[in-house]
Amino acid sequence: MEKPNKKQVLLFYCVESQELAHKISAQSDLIQLQSINWRSFDDGFPNLFINNAQDIRGQHVAFLASFSSPAVIFEQLSVIFALPRLFVASFTLVLPFFPTGSFERMEEEGDVATAFTMARILSNIPVSRGGPTSLVIYDIHALQERFYFGDHVLPLFETGMPLLKQRLHQLPDADNVVIAFPDDGAWKRFHKQLDHFPTVVCTKVREGDKRIVRLKEGDCAGRHVVIVDDLVQSGGTLIECQKVLAAHGATKVSAYVTHAVFPKRSWERFIHTDGENSNKAFEYFWITDSCAPTVKDIANKAPFEVLTLAGSIADALQI
Repeated sequence: MEKPNKKQVLLFYCVESQELAHKISAQSDLIQLQSINWRSFDDGFPNLFINNAQDIRGQHVAFLASFSSPAVIFEQLSVIFALPRLFVASFTLVLPFFPTGSFERMEEEGDVATAFTMARILSNIPVSRGGPTSLVIYDIHALQERFYFGDHVLPLFETGMPLLKQRLHQLPDADNVVIAFPDDGAWKRFHKQLDHFPTVVCTKVREGDKRIVRLKEGDCAGRHVVIVDDLVQSGGTLIECQKVLAAHGATKVSAYVTHAVFPKRSWERFIHTDGENSNKAFEYFWITDSCAPTVKDIANKAPFEVLTLAGSIADALQI
């Protein structure tokens, strides 16, 4: 079957995503960056202007968003709701990290499932001349969240796992790598994408008032173990997993998460240090650039290494 001609895409982006936007445009001559004036009135509310608005009529348009905090979401939503109405041929929203994805359940009456709230907001993006908005999200916390979105958007769920696999094959000890999942949820989420690697699975058990990490299954003795999960917040679970794996004979422990949220600079717990209180528990800690503020903070700090989503996003914009 003959492939359709590739399309020219005009890519707008928020302030936080500027670096990633430039990396995406460098992947292809078919992606051209566009600009928005991100200004504010004296009262703090957005005063926004989409440059060259008339020139994007009939063009394929995309917006690279970063919902890193509630403070920046409203101004970006204002642009996201405006772009499809400018007579564009199609509209794609790239939201690498869906920030409320881990708040998808109600455990008792009164809990607010903000994952559903965010999905409903994005489902009301105006339809463009080309039809519903394409919504690109990477490693959403729970796959069933696709059903939270309405018919006005077409969610495209991508993954950072190919980036990890490529990096693992570059390691000098690639043949000695074992994948570890910190819990059953991570195993269910990712094991099929990493099934050519041996695996171990950890679990959390309750002992009194504490939840303790234990090794549930698999053998990690003498191996380079890479813990894989979709996101990290405080990092406490990863640190406990590392201790358990090392106690069971792992010679090296590394970690990968697609979304390095790290609130309150919790990434500092992982930084390599020398001296009396040396900390080099993790050989590598791979993240993607889905969370722009973290990428800026951890630049050139071992053990962190950023695997960029730029190439994958550039490919997704051609779908």
